[in-house]
Amino acid sequence: MGGPELGNFALALACCLAGAQAILPLIGAQRRDARLMALAPALAVGQLVALAASFLCLVGAAVSDDFSVQNVADNSAVAKPLLYKITGVWGNHEGSVLLWALILGLCGAAVAAFGRNLPSALRARVIAVLGGVSAGFQLFCLLTSNPFQRIWPAPMDGQGMNPLLQDPGLAFHPPILYTGYVGFAVPFAFAIAALIEGRVDAAWGRWVRPWAVAAWCFLTCGIALGSWWSYYVLGWGGYWFWDPVENASLIPWLTGTALVHSAIVVEKREALKIWTVLLAIGTFSFSLSGTFLVRSGILNSVHAFANDPARGIFILALLALVIGGSLALFAVRAPMLTAGGLFAPVSREGLLVLNNILLCSICAVVVTGTMYPPFMSLLFGKTISVGKPFFDATAAPLAIPLFAFMAIGPMAPWKRAALWPVLRRLWWAAIASLIAFAVATFSMSGVLPVLATGFAVWVIAASITDITDRIGLFRLSPAQSLSRARFLPRAAFGAALAHAGAGISVLGLAAMSQAQHRIVEVQTGTTEHLAGYDWTLRDVHDEPGPNYQAIVATIDVRRHGHLVTTLRPSKRDFASQHQTTTEVSIHTNLMSDLYGVLGDRHGSGAAATYVLRLHYNPLAPWMWLGALVMAIGGALSLSDRRVRVGAPRRARTTVAEAA
Repeated sequence: MGGPELGNFALALACCLAGAQAILPLIGAQRRDARLMALAPALAVGQLVALAASFLCLVGAAVSDDFSVQNVADNSAVAKPLLYKITGVWGNHEGSVLLWALILGLCGAAVAAFGRNLPSALRARVIAVLGGVSAGFQLFCLLTSNPFQRIWPAPMDGQGMNPLLQDPGLAFHPPILYTGYVGFAVPFAFAIAALIEGRVDAAWGRWVRPWAVAAWCFLTCGIALGSWWSYYVLGWGGYWFWDPVENASLIPWLTGTALVHSAIVVEKREALKIWTVLLAIGTFSFSLSGTFLVRSGILNSVHAFANDPARGIFILALLALVIGGSLALFAVRAPMLTAGGLFAPVSREGLLVLNNILLCSICAVVVTGTMYPPFMSLLFGKTISVGKPFFDATAAPLAIPLFAFMAIGPMAPWKRAALWPVLRRLWWAAIASLIAFAVATFSMSGVLPVLATGFAVWVIAASITDITDRIGLFRLSPAQSLSRARFLPRAAFGAALAHAGAGISVLGLAAMSQAQHRIVEVQTGTTEHLAGYDWTLRDVHDEPGPNYQAIVATIDVRRHGHLVTTLRPSKRDFASQHQTTTEVSIHTNLMSDLYGVLGDRHGSGAAATYVLRLHYNPLAPWMWLGALVMAIGGALSLSDRRVRVGAPRRARTTVAEAA
């Protein structure tokens, strides 16, 4: 039996195990049958082993250039570098779906491994729900997107991978992004299990929170990595195009952020139970919907891999089953959930509710702008475009108050608070914000960048204030402050870091709105001036690559006569794909980027001219640095044992048991 056949068999075995995982533990939980419930972890681990074997078989076919496999013939070539033969496995439709199924199997096995402190019935139901979703995706893979399909006769060489995808950034972007997408399946499974059981309490919130935070961290990194790839590969000087598929990842990030904050309220105050369950369902539903939009071909983008309506119909049926079924269950069972704790509008809970409302409002704006064009095309045959002006005009007014209240929330007491004492503790953050407003007013053009700068500094300064206030810095002796810092929960540092990271990203976004650029057509030896720098095209020469031919430009950048850097942008011609790509050259000092792009050549010989795109992008690295800080903040929270484990015991039902 060949490797592809073994991979196909392993995928079919995983699908059977996923089906058993979806059914048997649920029956066991309903009947209180310990033997059936005990099957759940073993089935989850077995499914993961089978999926891993299947995925390794596909990697082996790609590395060995087995062009009798349709997927390898369509997306690989002999001359393709080894790294991209491996990463190219998930750089296409079939492989990406198999990767999605593998990560979903990993989530089920993780719950089996790390959920030993869960009640056996709840653990069985959670693993069963994950098994049901896994079975659906594996059926989709086997029936409509089989990566092991053979062709005969086998070609001598493959068609090669899309050159735009032959890049380290995009090579690792899908696994990280998919881990974020699929990671929200675990809170979804907890929500469905809670609805079946009819119970949500503080223990449930404690169990859900770490899974939601982990998925949020991966999704944050995945979105940032995709934005960074767009910035340095596509060569247009931007970082976010409001591309429909970019929006498809932003939407669950917004609701996932709201979910993380709601889970905290459930854990601490046993409030917002129904809202948190709905957010868990909605976040994973948006993840699945994003997959449907891309795979069905409704949304076209450089990220999209497929335009096959048959596949879209299958995913639409899966969506109807998963999303429709979960919402129907929510409609029936949610009224049975007990009411949570009461709190005043001005309290930490109240501010978190406001946070959720604003995040979900921004999400509604993005969903509307993303889905309006395809629906107009479908219903009325009109082709329209919704782009950056719409999203800036509608999302920004909602983001400004979000940042204004983001700084106050962590410092407000639970249950009931007074605003003035909180604001009084933030006096120096307010001064820093006012200074930032003043500086931005005189140095930036546009109202939104000025507001964004001021509120970003407000959030960063408030995050610092939160930590300094907790450890008593400037109020206690240095030794006492250090002692407090040592015993302060890592989750507190993590929350402050995550909020500060959001402020850093917004500072980068605001500064990038002031970027300067020029598009010029010059001969070698010509000097252009931009943003106080002298850009000289010194040389253009040919340079061979492993599977392409490149034209490389050498651009010297000077300031006040001193050489700052030498940029070497290029254009690569991939003969096998009949495609040309642009390779950007960027010099950064973390405060700004000098960004050069080589365009078309006109003429020949010494009289040839070259089109250059030159950019000066202030604070550009801060956009991705802020995302990294946010993810580190989430990871730091997860490293706190009190967040990961030690969930409070569920309330006893009798006085004797309580005693």
